[in-house]
Amino acid sequence: MFTINRRDFLKAGSIASLPALPLVAQAQERAFKPQPGQWRTFEFTTRAEVPAGKGTTRVWLPVPSVNTDYQRSLENTWTSNAASAELTSDGQQGARMLTAVFNGTEATPYVELTSRISTQNRTTDWTRTVAVREDPQVLKSWTRATELMPTDGIVRKTALEITAGAPTDLEKVRKIYDWIVTNTHREPKVRGCGVGDIAAMLETGNLGGKCGDINALFVGLCRSAGVPARDVYGIRLVPSAFGYKELSGNPANLSRAQHCRAEVFLAQHGWVAMDPADVGKVMRLETPEWLKTTDHPVVAPVNRALFGGWEGNWLAFNTAHDVVLPGSKGPKLGFFMYPNAENSEGRFDSLEPDQFKYSIKAREIQA
Repeated sequence: MFTINRRDFLKAGSIASLPALPLVAQAQERAFKPQPGQWRTFEFTTRAEVPAGKGTTRVWLPVPSVNTDYQRSLENTWTSNAASAELTSDGQQGARMLTAVFNGTEATPYVELTSRISTQNRTTDWTRTVAVREDPQVLKSWTRATELMPTDGIVRKTALEITAGAPTDLEKVRKIYDWIVTNTHREPKVRGCGVGDIAAMLETGNLGGKCGDINALFVGLCRSAGVPARDVYGIRLVPSAFGYKELSGNPANLSRAQHCRAEVFLAQHGWVAMDPADVGKVMRLETPEWLKTTDHPVVAPVNRALFGGWEGNWLAFNTAHDVVLPGSKGPKLGFFMYPNAENSEGRFDSLEPDQFKYSIKAREIQA
């Protein structure tokens, strides 16, 4: 009897219907089937406060920069007592941000940014194919290497081993997705969303991490196999409509709700949503027991749906790697989805919102 783990379901270059789960699993399986069609609008607010009397201090707050068939980035407003505050970008990859500069004389330096966005669920109809055009140079840019995401050496070797015998991009992506879900794992002890140093992960054999590691490895392997792919950096806003606590955000306190996802480009489907890291998160954390198989009725629907889709309770900031913060004297960021700040003493720790005082919250706006 077939299970959801069956990997050879691709036939004649197109994807066939997924085989049924065993009857026992079907009887107990939880629901997780995001479907597009209903747009939701959210107001998303980030407030940062910095120490007074510390000389020039710069703050960079991520601004939603994605406009596509699953998100509309609408408007941004802010208040601040900074010497200057303006919308800027990294100047290379379209990552937008609010940059505030304090001169050190403000009594209680603060900046508060409110962004409004609309989102919807995503899914892919694998039975329907449409020739999708994309600029070849754009696609080429999404196969490039970055500082933390090389596409040669052990990364390419691993990608070629995983995709051996796969004649189409869709089959390559399916093999890589399944390999990631099977071989990596969520490691709760990793700070923030991880680092995303994929060569180090493969060289050490330590394949535990968080979304910034696991989805980066997925993207890097896809690129090494010749498939355009990219990370999408964002934050969860509200609870999952399907009751998954680990796929939810608490809108009253989102300071640690950042999450990155992934997309791949397939010529017959366009840019397709992927999130193998969230499959690992559900396996590790959704229940008291660490679930080790995708056949489990809690995991199976998530594993299915996140190959080609995701739930729209999440906001996308940008798709940028190796981000240069304008005016910064510090190093480039591997990715930009946290508030950042620095003064003459150096870069603040963005993973400690109680020390670098910032808060993030959201609310849904009813139509």
